Amino acid sequence: MLARWLQRQWFEQRRLSPALWLLLPLSGFFIALSWLKRKTTRPQRLAVPVVVVGNITVGGAGKTPLTLWLARQLAEHGWRPGIVSRGYGGETAEPRPVGADSPATQVGDEPILLARRSGVPVWVGRDRAAAGRALLAAHPEVDVVLCDDGLQHYRLARDVELAVFDGRGAGNGWRLPVGPLREALGRLATVDAVVCNGGVDEHLPEHPRRFAMQLEPAAFYRLGNPAERRDAAAFAGARLHALAGIGDPGRFFRTLRGLGLVFDEHPFPDHHAYTAADLAFAADGILLMTEKDAVKCAGLTTGETWVLPVEAELSPALVELVLEKLRGCQVA
Repeated sequence: MLARWLQRQWFEQRRLSPALWLLLPLSGFFIALSWLKRKTTRPQRLAVPVVVVGNITVGGAGKTPLTLWLARQLAEHGWRPGIVSRGYGGETAEPRPVGADSPATQVGDEPILLARRSGVPVWVGRDRAAAGRALLAAHPEVDVVLCDDGLQHYRLARDVELAVFDGRGAGNGWRLPVGPLREALGRLATVDAVVCNGGVDEHLPEHPRRFAMQLEPAAFYRLGNPAERRDAAAFAGARLHALAGIGDPGRFFRTLRGLGLVFDEHPFPDHHAYTAADLAFAADGILLMTEKDAVKCAGLTTGETWVLPVEAELSPALVELVLEKLRGCQVA
């Protein structure tokens, strides 16, 4: 309940409520702690270039779809990428590989999705630099590491930084916990590109390299049997429930409405650890969910459940920018 209230305050209100004013001292403490951590952290460089895909706001904004798109684009241009992630929501602290069937309770939900969809090595660990070294030791063919999230993980030295926003932008523009910002908006001046997923917030600072990203839905597939596919028209007239435990559940619901579907909304917190009881509401109908949620819901549903994958679409100019930076690393 508190998380949902904060999300509404951060992203739906431009003026601070009295309750948020009370949090200003905590915001000052967070700013000081972040500054101290960055100043005292010694970056560790890997043996290959590193591209960080992150954001300066809390919650999901589309980093994982962008990472998948970038891994595919780099592979098509002759690179051999690997991916590291913190594994948020998992119990593993030490570096470990992620497979398509790894337990989400150990490695987190997004790394499993990355492993299933990317076709490249994926490793997780709280220390992304250590995870990167472990990945390279296990896969010496990898010549570029993509870091899914980690813009503020300064222990990992990076050669390219991409900052992602969704349509909510920077919210009220305040730092945590008064607002959703992990870092000040001025941080964007130091990133290589800003990627706007599904719309641009007019309050975001201008950036010379800003790219639009759209998440395009593919065909639904049945949970537990990805080979079985359906389009949205197959659900016409059925009792539908839609579940989303992502940074902005409304984004998933808007996508479904754009496909002409009518359903009951069931938002959950980002990275929610589902139980069978959480999904009992869908016993009287068909359940629709995101791929990120699906990795944690196998075996928990008793009824008909379908998953909607999405694909990121971006200008080829973005990968050209990244390639130019990577070629510079090779020359150096």
